[in-house]
Amino acid sequence: MFSFTTLAATAAIFAASVAAESHNIQFVNNCGRGTPVLSQNFQTINNGNSYTSNGPLSATIAYLDTGCGFQGVGCAIVEMTLINGGISSTDISLIPDHAFNVPTAFHYTNGCSAGASCTNANCPVSEAFHKTDDYAAQRQCTANDNGLVITFC
Repeated sequence: MFSFTTLAATAAIFAASVAAESHNIQFVNNCGRGTPVLSQNFQTINNGNSYTSNGPLSATIAYLDTGCGFQGVGCAIVEMTLINGGISSTDISLIPDHAFNVPTAFHYTNGCSAGASCTNANCPVSEAFHKTDDYAAQRQCTANDNGLVITFC
């Protein structure tokens, strides 16, 4: 016979496992140079390897460091917010002080297939922000536990 305490503990464990949130970022560097960087709130959280966030991943950028300045200045960046129960949004940005340095692309994994690719400094507005109101560059996903594959070159 189960006690109330055992049932409550089992329910809490089940609820926690159902509510767990996870987002995986994978890097593919085909350039033969540079180091992929993942940065959140002005702090580098990963250099070059896959990264898994156990919770929302907001206000985060990724770039291939080929001699970029602080926070990818002088390089193309991928901006992302990945969240369960809402709208995840990702884009490529060339808004100055960012600029094209290598072909950059991304696509969602685990529930969405949207993505974008910028292969040169003049890639279309539908693929990358060149100025702050180029909203067509954003790709959104509402699937829980979505992730990204970010490819350079």
